[in-house]
Amino acid sequence: MWQPKKVMEPRNTNLSKLIRLSDRFFVYPYEERTDRPNLYYILGDDYSVAVDAGNSWRHVHEFYDALKEMNFPLPSYTVISHWHWDHTFGLNAIHGVSLSSQKTHDKLSEVMKWSWTIEAMKQREIEGLDIPFCTEHILIEYPDLNEIRVVTTDEIIGQETEMDLGGIQIRIIPAPSTHTDDALYVYLPSEKALIVEDADCEDFYHGNIYDQETLHKMISFFESTDYMYHYLGHAKRETNEFALNRLKGELK
Repeated sequence: MWQPKKVMEPRNTNLSKLIRLSDRFFVYPYEERTDRPNLYYILGDDYSVAVDAGNSWRHVHEFYDALKEMNFPLPSYTVISHWHWDHTFGLNAIHGVSLSSQKTHDKLSEVMKWSWTIEAMKQREIEGLDIPFCTEHILIEYPDLNEIRVVTTDEIIGQETEMDLGGIQIRIIPAPSTHTDDALYVYLPSEKALIVEDADCEDFYHGNIYDQETLHKMISFFESTDYMYHYLGHAKRETNEFALNRLKGELK
């Protein structure tokens, strides 16, 4: 795993621990200060899977330290829900194979070419390539912008894909999202769980709005999926019923 030459002590060790959601399903909780999302972990007998790579190598190391405290193996696979920095800038430090949609891979290939100076970041805001909220939180997570090292994912998920981890099965599902056009969902049938991350949020890059056509399609996807809990990126879980009512409230 890559890391900068100057190694800093993890900031979160005494704050965040792995939270058990079931015998095989866990979450390393989100943090608002630097906009770190929930990182999910599914423990199989043969393989383990993480959902999202966090926003820095520090975030990944703290997540992995929490796994080691539980004597859990590091992830064999990491599924990337979408391309945004807080879910992908830790990819350079993960263990195992990373999986994403083609659009996520292509967008990260583009972001790899970005320059990381204050001037370049402000210029991307002007051009609509990035937003002030991201700039603000990147500068908190990365006091030294030279630490940013963007990489692409290893393998592409182009259609619904089932994985048998040993003792638990998951499905990786490309489906509509009002937040981005590159979303992957992770569905755990035995846990009645759907990992949504940020997929049901507004599109913050295009006016902080819910595109109505996409919203209808996304709600239909949720209604056609048999699950009880909606696992989010920057909040605690919601029931299926609560999430659907919230989203239907955004319909015009």
